[in-house]
Amino acid sequence: MTGGSAVAALREFAGSARFAQALTLIAVGLAFSTHAVRSLIGWPGLLAALTALIALCGVSLVARWRAVEWYGILPLTILVFVGWCAASVIWSATPARSAAGVAYLVAFTVLGIYVALMRDTIQIVRAFGDVLRLLLSVSLVLEVLSGLLLDLPIVFLGIKGDLASLGPIQGLFGSRNLLGFVALVALLTFVIEWRTKSVRRGRATGSFVLAAGCLVLSGSPTTWIALGAALVATLALYGLRRARPAARRTWQLALISTGVIAVVLAWAFRVQIIEALDARGEFDVRLDVWRELSRYLNTNPMQGWGFVGQWPERIPHTWIEVATGRPHESALNAYMDAYFQVGVIGAFLLVALIGVALVRAWLLASNRRSVVYAWPAMMLVVIAVTSFAESFALIEGGWMLLVVCAVKAARDMSWRDALTVGSR
Repeated sequence: MTGGSAVAALREFAGSARFAQALTLIAVGLAFSTHAVRSLIGWPGLLAALTALIALCGVSLVARWRAVEWYGILPLTILVFVGWCAASVIWSATPARSAAGVAYLVAFTVLGIYVALMRDTIQIVRAFGDVLRLLLSVSLVLEVLSGLLLDLPIVFLGIKGDLASLGPIQGLFGSRNLLGFVALVALLTFVIEWRTKSVRRGRATGSFVLAAGCLVLSGSPTTWIALGAALVATLALYGLRRARPAARRTWQLALISTGVIAVVLAWAFRVQIIEALDARGEFDVRLDVWRELSRYLNTNPMQGWGFVGQWPERIPHTWIEVATGRPHESALNAYMDAYFQVGVIGAFLLVALIGVALVRAWLLASNRRSVVYAWPAMMLVVIAVTSFAESFALIEGGWMLLVVCAVKAARDMSWRDALTVGSR
C-alpha cells in the first residue's frame, strides 16, 4: 500500500460513522465512570485517557468537517457560561486550581459537543442506553460480590457491601446519590428505547428492571423527587402530544401555571415532604453546607471565589469542611455551587443555560411526532430538579449530558423556529 492510499484509508476510517459511534460510546462511558477510572489508575490515567479521547474526537471532526451542519452549533448560553468560568481564573482564590477546573470543564464540553454533532438523537439514546446498561450491570455484580459473596467492602471503589441489608449501594459511582441519578437517567433512556423499538422487548424489560432495581437500592431521596418530577413531565408531554395543535398554547400556559403552584406548595410543605421521604438527615447536611456557604458568599457575591468544579482541598473549601465536620466535594446544590464559585452572574448563567435548553427541548417534544424528542426534555427535567440537591450538572457526566441536550435542542430549534414550530 502506497503512502497516499494509506492516508486516504486512514482519512476514510476517521470519517466513518462507525468510528464516530465508537468514540461516542467511549465518551459516554468515560464521563459516567470517572470515579471508577480514578480509583483504578488515578488522576494521571484519567487525564491521559481524556486527552487521548479528545484528540481522536478532533481527528474525527476534521475528517467529517464538510458533513457537519455548523449553523446553530453552539447555544450562546453554553459559550457565555464557560467563558465566565474561564474568566474567574483572574480573581480566583486558587488560580492554578481554577485553571485546571476550567480545563476539565472544557474537556467534557468538547465531548458533549462532539456527541451532539456526530450522532442523531436516536443514536445518542442508543449510545447512552448501551453504556448505562453495562455500567449498572457491573455495579450490581460488584455489589453482589461485596455484599453477598465476600461480605467485605471494596474500599478502593467506595463500595460498602450493604446489599444484604438492601442498601444503600454505590456501585461504580462512589456515592448512592450519583448511582441514583445515573439509574434514573438510564431508566428514562430505556423507556425511550422501548417506545422507539430500538431494542427488543426482552432486552428493554430487563434493562428497565435493572435500572429500577439500582434506583431503589441506591436509597437516594433526591432521586425519588427527580423521578416524581420526571413522571409528571412525562404525563404532561403525553397530554400535549395528543392535544390539537391549536389548543397546545393554552395547555402550555396551564402547565406553566400548574408548575408554579406546585413549586410554591412544595416549598410550603417542604418539611412534610422531607419527613415522608425519610430525608431529614440528608437535608440537615445540606442545610449546614449552605449556611456556611452564605458566610463566604457575602464576601464575593458578584464574581464568586473562582470556578474549580469538584471542590479541592484548598481554602475556602476546607474551611467549610471544618465548620460542617465532614468532607465535601461540592455544595450539594448546582445553583448554590455556581453562586459560590462564579457568583450571582454565574448562577444566573447556569439557570439560563438549563432553562433555555429545557424550553427548547420541551417545545420540540410536545410538537414533533417522534417520541425520541422527549429524551432531551426528560433529561433536562431530571438535571434541573436534581441540581437543587446535587452538583452533578457542573461536573463530568452530568455536565456532558447537559451540553448534549442543550446542543441538540438548539440545533433542532432556533428561536426563530420556536415561534413557528406550532404551525409545522
